Amino acid sequence: MLIVEDEYFVAMASEDALSDAGFDVVGIAATADDAVAKADATRPDLVLMDVRLAPPGSARDGIDAAAEILARFGIRSLFATAHADPGTRARGEGAAQPLGWLSKPFSPEDLVAAVGAAVAEARRRRSSPGSG
Repeated sequence: MLIVEDEYFVAMASEDALSDAGFDVVGIAATADDAVAKADATRPDLVLMDVRLAPPGSARDGIDAAAEILARFGIRSLFATAHADPGTRARGEGAAQPLGWLSKPFSPEDLVAAVGAAVAEARRRRSSPGSG
């Protein structure tokens, strides 16, 4: 699992919760470009993707990164965001086909449950002919 989150403490807390739950976290990225590069280098099963990334001088957000990661590597994302308004959700669904949405703020238990469900859905899609 790759975590893409521009808030340091949220990223660290997410990594701790997921690692404690037995998930293998292969890295953390804070920008869209870093997310794509790390996805290329590590090929995670899933990306936990913050929708709103705030890198200086970049217009790319988490939806852009998730769409590129899906197109280039076939890796799906679970969006974690406080910005799940209908417009953002429609853009994310169309561009990145996420495995789900997790609303911020979330508890470690909510994070682990959402990631578990997303991993199960990703496995189901990979094992079903013609799905995905």
